[in-house]
Amino acid sequence: MGFFAFILLIISLLGFSSAKLLGINYGQLGNNLPSPYQSIELIKSMNADGVKLYDANPEILKLLMGTNLKVSIMVPNNEISILASNQSKANEWVQNNVLPYYPQTMIRFLLIGNEILSYSTEQDKVMWFDLVPAMNNIRSSLKALNIRNIRIGTPLAMDILQSTFPPSNSVFRSDISESVILPMLQFLNKTKSFFFIDVYPYFPWSSNPTNINLNYALLNPNPNPNFHYSDPGTGLIYTNLLDQMLDSLHFAMAKLGFSKIPLLISETGWPTAGDFEQVGANVYNAATYNRNLIHRLTAKPPIGTPARPGVKIPTFLFALFDENLKTGPGIERHWGLLRPDGTPIYEIDLAGKMPAAKV
Repeated sequence: MGFFAFILLIISLLGFSSAKLLGINYGQLGNNLPSPYQSIELIKSMNADGVKLYDANPEILKLLMGTNLKVSIMVPNNEISILASNQSKANEWVQNNVLPYYPQTMIRFLLIGNEILSYSTEQDKVMWFDLVPAMNNIRSSLKALNIRNIRIGTPLAMDILQSTFPPSNSVFRSDISESVILPMLQFLNKTKSFFFIDVYPYFPWSSNPTNINLNYALLNPNPNPNFHYSDPGTGLIYTNLLDQMLDSLHFAMAKLGFSKIPLLISETGWPTAGDFEQVGANVYNAATYNRNLIHRLTAKPPIGTPARPGVKIPTFLFALFDENLKTGPGIERHWGLLRPDGTPIYEIDLAGKMPAAKV
């Protein structure tokens, strides 16, 4: 048995089994990663339900043909404005990046840019206003080809909110609320798409570990009401930070008149390592967070959040590999479920059958 085949066997023995609505982000910012073929085989061996790409890589999309993986592809940020201003360019993008692979590759999400509302140069702000027009043009391209099962959206970060605490007080930033978010919500509502959000409890916890309990951030169950939070505006009880963050989006959307657009978690996870001053970034916490998350997402019936109980939340875990070419603080290079050689960093089970907080 070759080394790579041995790794696939080890992963299957470690319990990577089927998990509906649970996918994995597959980034490629590393110079030591397995080939796309090996990476797709690893994802398949983990029995993930889907894979999210940060582009429309032709080699990867060909490799995904005939698999049961639901696929999310992405328009790069620097192409948004041209797609917004030119329908023929949008048609061309779909012809080049969707048609050669669809439907054999199960493309189900087409994302326009990545966290573009987190960038704020004057050039970036121009792109903010191109976001929804680009979505509309891409949708027109798909409709012209009678492709109706690909949802269009854009992944955003939590910094789109001006306030998040308590959740019932949440509102979108004043510079984007009426001008960008409102037309986007109108588009998502009309097309029955999702609000895609990158949500990381690690960041608010690590910036305020004295006042936010670590177990609350890690989703560890705690029956002690002293460790719960009651929203004074609604009386809703929160037992973990993720629910609090997600409901802040629910309330912010409702204030703009949209209370039923579903959330899709486009990224979430916990870092396994970081720089010296980056507290809490370790394997134990990462394994704990992701196991607890999977337990919640695979619960039957669905748990939802306090504001939207019983609602399924499709989710893409971040990320498949540690990526050593990512810039920024040390934690940016340590979110992977797998090492670059394909071995698991910690044991995890996408079916939610592993004990929630056991490492």
